[in-house]
This record gives sequence, C-alpha cells and structure tokens, in this order.
Amino acid sequence: MTIKKHLSFLTLTLCAMLQLYGGNQKQQTTKELGTSERLQINLNREWRFMLGDFNGAEQPSFKDEAWTLTHLPHSFSIPYFMWKGVYNGYGWYRKEIEVPNKWKNKQISIEFEGIFIQSEVFLNGKRIGEHVGGYTGFCYDLTPFIKPGKNILAVRVNNLWKADVAPRAGDHQFSGGIYRDVYLHITNPLHVAWKGSFVSTPAVSKKEATVIVQTEVCNESTRKSSFQICTKVVAPNGKIIASTESSEQLAANSTKTIEQTLPHILSPQLWHPETPHLYKAYTTIRKAGKVIDETETTFGIRWFEWSADKGFFLNGEHLYLLGANVHQDHAGWGDAVTNAGFYRDVLLMKQAGFNTIRGSHYPHDPAFSQACDELGMLFFPENALWGMGGSSGDRFGWGTPSSGCYPPEPKDQDAFDTSVITQLKELIRIHRNSPSITAWSLSNEAFFTDKSTLERVKNLLNTATDSIHLWDNTRLVAIGGCQRGGLDKLGKNQIAFYNGDGATFPAPGVPSMVSEYGSITTHRPGKFAPGWGDIKDGFVRPPWRGGQVIWCGFDHGTVGGEGLAIMGIVDYFRIPKRSWYWYREVYAKGNSELVEPTWAQPGIPAGIRLTADKHLLQAPDGTDDAHLLLTIIDKTGTPINNEIPVTLTIVSGPGEFPTGRSIRFMPPSDQEASDITIRDGLAAIEFRSYYSGTTVIEATAEGIPSSSLTITTKGTPTWESCGKPLASNRPYRRYTQSTSSITSFSELLLANNRPTAVSSTAEGFNKSWANDGDLQSSWKAAMTDTKPWWRVDLEASYDISNIEIDFATEAKHSFVIEVTSDNQQWTTVVDKRNNPERRKKEVLQGNFGKNIRAVRILFTSAMPEISEFKIGGKP
Repeated sequence: MTIKKHLSFLTLTLCAMLQLYGGNQKQQTTKELGTSERLQINLNREWRFMLGDFNGAEQPSFKDEAWTLTHLPHSFSIPYFMWKGVYNGYGWYRKEIEVPNKWKNKQISIEFEGIFIQSEVFLNGKRIGEHVGGYTGFCYDLTPFIKPGKNILAVRVNNLWKADVAPRAGDHQFSGGIYRDVYLHITNPLHVAWKGSFVSTPAVSKKEATVIVQTEVCNESTRKSSFQICTKVVAPNGKIIASTESSEQLAANSTKTIEQTLPHILSPQLWHPETPHLYKAYTTIRKAGKVIDETETTFGIRWFEWSADKGFFLNGEHLYLLGANVHQDHAGWGDAVTNAGFYRDVLLMKQAGFNTIRGSHYPHDPAFSQACDELGMLFFPENALWGMGGSSGDRFGWGTPSSGCYPPEPKDQDAFDTSVITQLKELIRIHRNSPSITAWSLSNEAFFTDKSTLERVKNLLNTATDSIHLWDNTRLVAIGGCQRGGLDKLGKNQIAFYNGDGATFPAPGVPSMVSEYGSITTHRPGKFAPGWGDIKDGFVRPPWRGGQVIWCGFDHGTVGGEGLAIMGIVDYFRIPKRSWYWYREVYAKGNSELVEPTWAQPGIPAGIRLTADKHLLQAPDGTDDAHLLLTIIDKTGTPINNEIPVTLTIVSGPGEFPTGRSIRFMPPSDQEASDITIRDGLAAIEFRSYYSGTTVIEATAEGIPSSSLTITTKGTPTWESCGKPLASNRPYRRYTQSTSSITSFSELLLANNRPTAVSSTAEGFNKSWANDGDLQSSWKAAMTDTKPWWRVDLEASYDISNIEIDFATEAKHSFVIEVTSDNQQWTTVVDKRNNPERRKKEVLQGNFGKNIRAVRILFTSAMPEISEFKIGGKP
C-alpha cells in the first residue's frame, strides 16, 4: 500500500545559536499590502482583565477601573511554572478601540488566534458571537456594530471542562485566557475572506510544478461587483515567475471561491528541511483599474510519498523522519507565548538535528507553523481529539483520572462529533498554506475511551478523514497514537502513528512511523543519553518505518503532575538538558565517535553572567521577546554548577517578566524553593515589553558582584509618553483547589488499556484482555509455561495505593506482585505465595511504591487466568 500526495561551553553555545537566527523573525504591528486598502492592526496592548464572572461587564458603562491592566498574549494562570493545578472558571477582558472617521464605509473585522476554551465577544454591549474550542482561531465581522470614535470590546472567557467538547482529557494543562494574538482587519467591502487564499501544488516534479490558487472573495456591499483578480507568483529570489488574471462578477452580499491555475513553474526550487525555499503568491483585486484589495500568501513546492514497505519520501528521495513532540507552553507565561518564543522552540529542535515536529496534541499557533516553514522542519499538526491513560466515563474536570476521550452519554455524542470536525476544519483553513505540513493528524491515543464508545471513535476518525480529503486533498492523513483498539487499520488510506509499545510492532502493512518513543523523565541536567525507551535502539531503522519521534522536546505543564511534566530533552525554561546535546552530537553533527562534553563542576561563585538571545525587540506588541540566561561563574569566568538564589530586576525602563518587574530563582534543595528554580548553575526566563524604550536588567546574588544588560524595544508608543507605567507585581503561588473539587483517585483506572507484556499466552486469549475493562475477556498463560507472569507499563510515574485482581475462576491463587520505577530494579510489594484461601477476587490496599512506572504479577500456581488487573493511585 502506498499513499502519494503532491504536495566552548553549553551556555555560550545556547546563546550563540539563538542569536544566530534572531534577525529572521517577522514582527509587524500594522501591515499594508501594496496599498492602504487593507490594514492589519495588532490589538494585544492595553486590556483590562479580571478573574471571575461579572453581570453587565459587556456594557460600555461598566466600571473596570479596578481591573488589572494587562496585555496579550495572556493566560488566567500567569505566572505559571508547571504546577499540576490551575484556576478553572471565568475571566473577563475589556478594551477600548478608537475608530477614525477615515474607516467609514470600510469592512472591519476582528481575529482571535486562540482563546481557551469558550468565549463570548461583545462590542458596545452587543453580542457579536461565541466560539467553543481552545486551539483554533476565528474571525468576526464588527462592521454592523462599530462606530466612529470610542468603542468598547468585551470578551467573556471560561476554561470549564465540557462533556461534549474536544478535548475531554489530555497530558497537558488547560488554562483559560486570550492566550494568542488578536488583530483588527480593515478592508473594502469587496475583499479576500479571512484566511481565504489556498495555494496548492497538485503536480510536482524536479522539472516543473503546477500551482493552483483558490481565492475566496466576499462582496459585503449591497450592489453586484465586477472586478479583475490577478495572481502573481514570486520566486525565493524576489522575481515574478508566473501570473494570471481573470474578470469576475459577484452578487451583492455573497461569497465565491475563484480558482486560478498559473503557468507551469519550471525547475522549481523545492522546499526541503535542508533548503526551505519559500514562494509568495500576491493576489490583487481591481475595480476600474483601482486596487481594492491585495493579499500575500507564502507557500512552498514539494511532494510526499509514504509507502507501507519503503517508508517516507520527500521530493522523490527517501527521508527518515527524526522528530520530537512539542507542547506550546513556556515557563512563567504558560500558554501565552510570543511568536518569537515559538521560533526559538523550532530552532532548538532544528539545532538538535531533528527534521520533524509533531504538534502534540492540538492545533498550534500560526507562528509555529510559519517557523517550521522558514527553518525547514517537517510538521505534523494534530487535532484536539485526545485521550489519556487512567481515563473513563465523565470526570467533569481536567484532572486525573481523566474523562474518556469520547463521551459515554448519548446526549453528548453528536455535539462532540461536531466539535471535533469543526476544530479540524478551522485547523486546516488556518494552516493549509504551510509547506512544512506533511500530514494532518486526527488524534492522539483516542483508544483511551469507554469500550462502548470505541466504534463511534472509529466512525469519527473515518468521517474526519473523508472531510480532510474534501478540504485539502494535497496532504496525507494520520491517526496519532493508534497502537491499540484497532485504530491503525481503519481502511481509509491513513498513516499509522504508533506511540510507546506500538514502537515494538512488526511491519504493520500500512504506512507508519513511531510517533512517540522513550522519555528522559528528569530535571535538568539529566544524562548524556537519548532515552530510546520502547524502540530499544534508535539506530535500528526498518525500511518500512517512516521515522521516529521522541517524547518529548520540552518539559510542559500537565494535570498529571511532575512525573509526566519533566519528560523533555529541554527544560521548561528552555535550557537544554544533557540529552539534547546527545542528539545534537549524533543527529546534527553526525559524530560516530561520541565524546561527552565537559560539564560545569562545583566551584566558588564569584559572579553572574547575564546574557540574552537578542538585545533589540522589534515591536512592543506581544509578538517579540528576549530569552535571558543566567550562568554562575567562578573568579576566572568559568561556569560552575553551584545552585544559589539569584534575582533578576528591571532597574529602569519598560518591560516585564511573568512575575512582574522582578523574578527570583531558588535552588531546588532550598527550604524556600519554589517552582522557579536555578539548576546546575543555570537559570532562564523570557522578557517582553509592551512599550518602546531602553530597559536595564540586573542580576544579583548575595556575596557576589551583580551583572546587567540592556534591551531596547522599537516602535510605539514610548514608555515615557505613556507616563512610565510599571508592570504589576504578580507573585507566584501554586494554585490549590478546594478539597471538594479534587477528582478522587480511588477508582482503579491506571492500568486500563496500558501496554502489557507476558511470559506466554494460551491459544484463544490475549495479554491485553487482562486490562481492557471487560470482565468477560481474559489473559491465560500457556499450559507449558512453568513460570507465568503478566506485566503492565503505566507509561508514567504514579504512587500506587490500590490493586485489584479479578480471576476467571475461584481458586487458591499463588503469586507475588513487584513494582519498578525504572524497568530495571524490581521490588516485591505483595507476597501471596502461601495463599490459604480460595478467591476469585483479590483486593489489596496499602503503600505499593512511589513513582512507579510498571507493575508485574508472577505466579507460582499453574495456568493463571486474569479477567481484570486494576491499579489505583495518583501521579
């Protein structure tokens, strides 16, 4: 089966590599394309915010003077440092928009790139619209409601769990907020729709390429419009290489999609991770010779093939995908990340030698896919259909154990299907022009659902696949985390993405790759090693396998707690762990004789080296920031790994850290330690400014000289012209839920649908039937097995407090139970080798170990048969 679609020292090194690409980022507040007929205005600055729900907050007369002055991107949880709990509830945002008279007769719309998870938008007290779905952007027409002069925009947001909205569960954190950029768009009534241009290359070879541009044009006027639409293709060198023009008519208050096929592009410069060539399509609408609208669309030319027996091919050449899973959140700022922050993330993975990123496990910011396009990183975006181990039923919250991936209640199922398909459609519309995007991934581990809903999950995945072929027939479709429940072979020409234990499967007979393997599971610095995990040896690459993607690129916040949070090869503050350097040496540099770098050693602190990846921010609008790195040094200037308290303070000028004008890093061993830590002699944080001007930042520690640097922010308004406002102090505190709101861990769900291993299996039985949630199915050892055992991998670390075993028959079952934290050293926690009673069920309670990764039962009785093996505990 083949699917084919056309389509020195570590601290110094880190600073140098980030500075290298600092000038490549595109930062614009107001954008004019060719004429002043289309404006894009950044609205991130100067909002009023308050947690809670307030009657009448949408009205212009509402008094918000006591609310906090804030800027976007923003999260309910700022400052957030990877803690397992966050506020769940409502928050309101209000902003004043001044509309000049020259916008009369213009079409005015507002774009939100992302609000988690439900929002209601009001303008001047009128409800504009409601959007549900936390990871995709949307756009509203404000024209009927806006007026010259002062206008009041209000947004009511909540991050409450919803039974009929995806995702219902996941290994991440679910903070509320307007956490991506907001833009105002001003156009003529006749204009290209929001995200309305789609450039595809349905036929590509090294000799020539066909380019088709589909443009959705809106006529918001009350009269029919006759116009000319011209599209020009500009090569990477800036020269126009193809163009086409047609005359069109469009009825009043209507929309239509105009398709234009351009002349063949000869000898196209193909997009590839090593040569990420980018073209641009400029589409211009004219009436009577006057420019009415003009848009710019960046695209690339390449084609994909994926074979069940030969793997992945890009532009006709075999390419083994070496990738990392990447979550979106950063230290302090949580999900509210700048575009520059996303660029740094992609760059860090690129410099480690990866050529692929899987966007785990939801649609990412448009700036993320843009960074992949520009830096040359194949990208697999993913829809927010997501399951998590230990899930079942409806938990009515984001905690663990979590809700099943799919709603068990029939009343919620149709609405949930609509939620999934709607978010998928929005994902594709927003990101479809990115050449880095290789396939649309539909899900992650959707088999974590009640058994009664599994068929509906399969039907939904097939419906989603059919929908993608309608919306974008130029790309592949993948099923993420499909290693259980039969999700890998649905018969829809889908790519199978195998996580964890799926990495050990033999050739599956369908195009496939390992989409999650291994994990580091350590705080920085960790070991200089790859952590292959399930794939055992990452240099063994079967020809049929498309590639391998590590779990994961960065530490991230999660409801699952620290054990799940610290699995990245780069820490939450964006400082690489030693494993990152292993990948850089092997993947990026191709060193066959691996020599471990020299690491910092203990010494006597004599100073602080304070550095930044850049000293010039392009705009004070929340799209750009600087990554600051603190290094403890001795008297010779050599980095040392001492962990001492260090404070960063803004001495003068504009700007802020997530905690305000200062931030303090504490040793993890200190009794005053918080989640804001200095480890191995290093600490880091991101700085941003919403006013232009010069900022002086100082690093201080007791008993040693201070260090400082200067960062300049370009643009307007200046800090001085606004009265030198100071960012509010936001002290960090771990969020603590009330006891009544904490999800119970008493249910024995941790082993459900987890990967298993056995000594043997009798004919007609299956090892996975011992933890499938069904008492009518079971695992039985082979008759010849004299030392039978069954093992379950929990795929994360848990504190185990409950174990229940349902046997198929009542008997004197003789066994021991062992646990492990590292899959190497096993500890006996239950010994029933001299079990005097006949039982069909064993109920065990107690302390069965902390940070346990796997559990196994070893029998001394013959031919055991387990119907269900259940485990209870907490992360």
